[in-house]
Amino acid sequence: MRFIKLIVKKCEDIRHLNNGGLEILKYIGPGLLVTVGFIDPGNWAANLAAGAEYGYSLLWMVTLSTFMLIVLQHNAAHLGIVTGKCLAESTNGYLPKWLGRPILYSAFAASCMTSMAEILGGAIALKMLFGLPIVGGACLVTVFVLFMLLSHSYRKIERWIIGFVSLIGLSFLYELFLAPVDWAASGQGWVVPAFPEGSMLVIMSVLGAVVMPHNLFLHSEIIQSRKWHLEDKEIIEKQLDLEFLDTLFSMLIGWAINSAMIILAAAAFWTIGKDVTELEQAQELLRPLLGGNAANIFAIALLMAGVASSVTSGMAGGIITAGIAGEAYNIRDKHSLFGAAGSLLAGLLIICCISDPFQGLLVSQMALSVQLPITMITQVYLTSSKRVMGKYANGPGTKTLLIFLTAIVAALNIMLLASVIK
Repeated sequence: MRFIKLIVKKCEDIRHLNNGGLEILKYIGPGLLVTVGFIDPGNWAANLAAGAEYGYSLLWMVTLSTFMLIVLQHNAAHLGIVTGKCLAESTNGYLPKWLGRPILYSAFAASCMTSMAEILGGAIALKMLFGLPIVGGACLVTVFVLFMLLSHSYRKIERWIIGFVSLIGLSFLYELFLAPVDWAASGQGWVVPAFPEGSMLVIMSVLGAVVMPHNLFLHSEIIQSRKWHLEDKEIIEKQLDLEFLDTLFSMLIGWAINSAMIILAAAAFWTIGKDVTELEQAQELLRPLLGGNAANIFAIALLMAGVASSVTSGMAGGIITAGIAGEAYNIRDKHSLFGAAGSLLAGLLIICCISDPFQGLLVSQMALSVQLPITMITQVYLTSSKRVMGKYANGPGTKTLLIFLTAIVAALNIMLLASVIK
């Protein structure tokens, strides 16, 4: 109830801002870059498995994970707005070197594994569309992503990403239009928790694929792209309200797209008793059920998701290495460039060294499961510190909520890691 009251209060505050809706539109964008990590190839695999195996019954996990993501990403963005520094810079500046550096090095390693999974998703899509081998497709995706990062300013990349997210959403709307969806079961699935027999691994996978460490670093940096004047208390509070709207709007789009994945899998596969264990298998099953256009659009949407999420994982790698050097992210600077290119090329190298793409996705999930609790604990510590945040430090209620959510996510990721190791 406290969170619902916060949403109502924020919306009331935003309603009284000058220039109304036109001004609000200027601030929509940073949250959508984070949303890309919420609809990356790892999410596709988890959501398709959830829908194909358990129908509409696990939709509530998308609702729960979206709520958790709104709270955590909103908190990360506040750090950037109030301090003018991202999570990586703050970790480097406010923690002792013996503690801060290992945290950031582990976060960079996690960004490399994230890049591997995102590039791999794009490569799988190219294989679906053109029959390209995985390594060849991965090389093409990496080159294109590096070109986007090196040749475009942040605001141009933001517009590209918004376009990608829009097209992915439209693709799933088209797919749902063709599929025989049980909307009554979907409505119940969104709000009624259910734990079908044998579903715990899938439940943990859905949640584990939502909150990702690189997105927390990313959001705290890109939220500063609006060049706000941090010295002015009134402007800070105005931007905090606008950021909340951007985060809420963007995460709800992610909720809708992730829900659409599960609903599509339930309507197309679960109803006929077909399990889906690989993305290529999902496309092949869609072809006879919904037609060739649906199968091709599925692959195109996956390609866009892989490319877009690779861009943001590369940016996150650059943000982390810039933070290690005590600098803000700037792709023209050697520290940011090294991190962005290093994250993507390390991901590509890992793909070249593995023979089983599915195994590669498992390895990446293991790495994220180990690192995520470290990043979350660091963020909660920094945003709760008056030395860092001043009067904008987390209050007792917010701090308790963040600690509770951190404990849940950390526990589920550790359980997921243990299940993978077994």
